Amino acid sequence: MTTTKKNETEQTTDLTTDFAPVLTRAADAETTRDPSSVMTLLADSEHTGGRLTGYRSTFAEGAAGAPAHLHTRASEMFFVIDGALQVLVGEEIAVLEAGDFLVVPPHTPHAFAAAPGRTADVLFVFTPGAGRFDYLRLLGRVMRGEADPQEIKDSSERFDNHYVDSPVWREALAARG
Repeated sequence: MTTTKKNETEQTTDLTTDFAPVLTRAADAETTRDPSSVMTLLADSEHTGGRLTGYRSTFAEGAAGAPAHLHTRASEMFFVIDGALQVLVGEEIAVLEAGDFLVVPPHTPHAFAAAPGRTADVLFVFTPGAGRFDYLRLLGRVMRGEADPQEIKDSSERFDNHYVDSPVWREALAARG
């Protein structure tokens, strides 16, 4: 079994061909934060033989999540644990409530934020995995003013995170006030 604990990892199998079960205890999970959310890092691709990456994000009331973007290699799954998440998928806006599940396939523009006046607690899973933990750490540093936003732009291929323009999402954000 691979147990992840803060920044420590104990590996018991060759992850290039298979992987051991991954258990991340809530008390030991690494967290990263920005001014409006806390991300709990659960299992990254290096621990799952590249098969998936999973983390949990809790968003403050009405908090911005991610601007419009797409992934070229990974599908992104959203499971709303609590609260409500406003999402863009392609050219459509929807609100996901607790218990709702969404899968966004590769090459599909999407964005998300806590629904207006609501908090959101969301499980995110990427398949195949995409080394997202380093991206989330970088994002937190940028949001806190500790790193240059250019680093996000420069990492788009590495993290399979490609920002796109979405007039629909810009309009939805403007309507939030």
